[in-house]
Amino acid sequence: MSVGPGWYVDPADPETRRYWDGEGWIGAPIPVDATPPEGPPPAEPPPAPTSPAAAAPASGAPAGGHPLPGQPHPGQPHPGQPHPGQPHPGQPYPWQPAQGPGHPQGPPPGWPPGGGPPPGWPPGGWPGRPPEPRPHGLPLAGFGARLVARLIDFTVVFALNAVVNGWFVWRLVEEVTPYWREVFRRAMAGDSSTDNLPQPSEQAGGLQVVILLIATALWLAYEVPTTASGGQTFGKRLVGVKVLPVSADEPLGFGRALRRWNTLGLPTLLWYCCGLGLLLQLVDALSPLFDHPLRQALHDKRAQTVVVQLPRGKRGTTGERGTPDDRTATREPTTTDDRTPDDRTDPSGDTP
Repeated sequence: MSVGPGWYVDPADPETRRYWDGEGWIGAPIPVDATPPEGPPPAEPPPAPTSPAAAAPASGAPAGGHPLPGQPHPGQPHPGQPHPGQPHPGQPYPWQPAQGPGHPQGPPPGWPPGGGPPPGWPPGGWPGRPPEPRPHGLPLAGFGARLVARLIDFTVVFALNAVVNGWFVWRLVEEVTPYWREVFRRAMAGDSSTDNLPQPSEQAGGLQVVILLIATALWLAYEVPTTASGGQTFGKRLVGVKVLPVSADEPLGFGRALRRWNTLGLPTLLWYCCGLGLLLQLVDALSPLFDHPLRQALHDKRAQTVVVQLPRGKRGTTGERGTPDDRTATREPTTTDDRTPDDRTDPSGDTP
C-alpha cells in the first residue's frame, strides 16, 4: 500500500512533521503545529567534508584502523545503542502501523520493498507475528461487526423500498402471477409441457427496470451522504464502526464516499441479468475475509478507506475533522477565584 506525497507527522518524533515523497522522508522536520509549505521542502545543502584526522577520533579507532581496547569494531553499534535497523526504545519500527492520525504507513528509505523484514533480521520471514495495523490509532473492525451493520442498513433500505417501491412491486406481481400459477399447476399434475403458458405483458420488463432503479437510488441517497459527512450510516453507528480514509485525517467527502458505494451499490442494476449483480455484491461482501492486513473490501480498496472499531465511550461522537479527537491535549480545569474581597489583598497589605 503506497501513501501519497505530503507532509505527515513523523512516527519517530510526533512533535515534528516531515515530507513523504512516496518512497521515503526528505528534508528537515518542522514543528507539528507549524503550517507546512506547499510542496516538498527545499533541498538541504550537502554536508561539509571532514578531514581524516577529525574522523579518526570520532570513530574510536587509531590511525591504523584497529579499534582501541573496549571499542566496538567498525559497523557495530556502541554499547547501549540499538542494533542497526532497530528503533530507539519506545519508538515504533517504520514498518509498524501509525499510532496517530495523519501518520504515513510506508517504509523510509533503505527498508526492503514489499514489506519485508527490516535490515539486520534473518531472511525467510518475520521473527514473530507482525502486529495488527491500527489506522489513525484505532483497531480494525471485525467482519462480524461489519456484517451486522450492513444487515441493519439493508433492513432500513428495504423498509424505504416497501414505501416507495411498493406499488410497482405489486403491479409486477400481478403481471407474473398467472404465468407461475399455471407452471405450478402443471408441475403438480405431472405435465412438463410449456405450450400455451400465459405470458406476462410487455409492462413486466419495464416494471423490473423501474423497481431496480428506484431501489438503487434509495440506497445511494441513504448511504452516500451520511458516509461522506461522518463516516457512519445508521447501522454503523449502532454497531460502533466507522469508515475512515487510509492516509488522511479528514471526512471522506462526497467523491470518495460515492466511489466506495459504486462498487457495492451499482451492481444492483444487474440483478435483472440472471442475478449477476447479486453475485458480484456477495463477492464484495466476503472480500474482507481474505484481505490482509487492513481487511479491506473491494469497495474499500477502490476508495482507499478502512473500517475501524470505535471505543465504546466515543461511538457516535466525532472530533472536529470527523475522527475521534484523540490528539487534544489534556488541559487543566480552570479554577475560579472563590476568595472573598477581604482575602484578596495586594502585596502591600491593602485591600482592593
